[in-house]
Amino acid sequence: MTTRLLTIAEPGRRAAPFGPVPRGWPGLRLGFRPFYLAAALFAVAAMALWPAVFLGRVRPASGLAPVLWHAHEMIFGVAMAVVVGFLFTAGKVWTARPTPRGAALGALVALWLAGRCAGLLAPAWAFALLDGAFLVVVAAVFARLIWRARQARNAGVAVVLSSLAATNLSFHAAVLGVWRIDPAATLLAGLALLIVLESVIGGRVIPAFTRSAQPGLTLRERPALDRAAIGATALGLALWIVALPGAAPMLASAAVLQAWRLAGWKPWVARRRPILWILHLSYAWIAPGLALLALAAAGLVARSAGVHALAVGATGGLVLGMITRTARGHTGRPLEVSRAEVTAYACLMLAAVLRVAAALVPEWFAPAACAAGAAWVAAFTLYVWRFAPWLATPRIDGKDG
Repeated sequence: MTTRLLTIAEPGRRAAPFGPVPRGWPGLRLGFRPFYLAAALFAVAAMALWPAVFLGRVRPASGLAPVLWHAHEMIFGVAMAVVVGFLFTAGKVWTARPTPRGAALGALVALWLAGRCAGLLAPAWAFALLDGAFLVVVAAVFARLIWRARQARNAGVAVVLSSLAATNLSFHAAVLGVWRIDPAATLLAGLALLIVLESVIGGRVIPAFTRSAQPGLTLRERPALDRAAIGATALGLALWIVALPGAAPMLASAAVLQAWRLAGWKPWVARRRPILWILHLSYAWIAPGLALLALAAAGLVARSAGVHALAVGATGGLVLGMITRTARGHTGRPLEVSRAEVTAYACLMLAAVLRVAAALVPEWFAPAACAAGAAWVAAFTLYVWRFAPWLATPRIDGKDG
């Protein structure tokens, strides 16, 4: 299967523009530009601020407990900004229809930023209004895009995005006392939906990128396995969140299916291509993350180990891998990473290992968690240093976007 996700110009050549002539500030020409940069900057700021919030030296005006603020901002702040930037970029290619740009895109970024500020500086009702509105608007825009293009294949992505918007609203309803549920459960549901989305999108882009990097490579399509892995993952996580019987065996089955699925993409062929192996390695965190959650459901390990394997290793790694690869491609640059990017990848993977270790070995918690946070900050700081100038300037091949 050939996945038409990204159109990359031939490296090193300046092509004549096609389609619409480039117009407006480059930083608002396509969704990936402002949202990738905003997500990376906030990933640094939120993690750097986290120790002060955790220790009570900085108290969110929204009244959120420190752990809830941290988890919400990592999931619905950092990760969702990248998801939106990716979908507003890939969606234009998928549907051949325009996605928000210029003033409309700027307004969406401003709404996202307002939500981040409100989480720290505004009362809970204002935080709910601003932060909740962002994903509702985004989900509506993306659903309309898919509907007008009559693309049933991408309807599932629109459903997951809408579900994330509803989950975020549920979180705020729980915090405000409108709905008597545990806010932490809604955050776990948000992470679960992200893992499902990563399973869907990863199954499209990772094999496609692997084929493009290795001409002649054959990757056999296994749609039944794909459906089984995604379905078992979604069901296992759902059972785990609501603490129903059968969660542990279903999560263990999902872990096996996800590992089997990844093996079919032949990850070993990516070992000399950092821009590719970061995607394989990050996706590989899903299987142990699900396995750790299965052990947690059986009462054998701390829940935090599996949560952070999925949140830092899988989600954080895929975020960093995608915002480097797609930013290079959509600014017309070669798909060959620099030493800075490879260092960022290594820092992110180190952060995942350390954070999971902190959860598994209580005696290591403080030093391992602090080191993990420092490695995370280093990874995204390197990204900002390398990519901020590219994201704010025109494509080097003269094309729009």
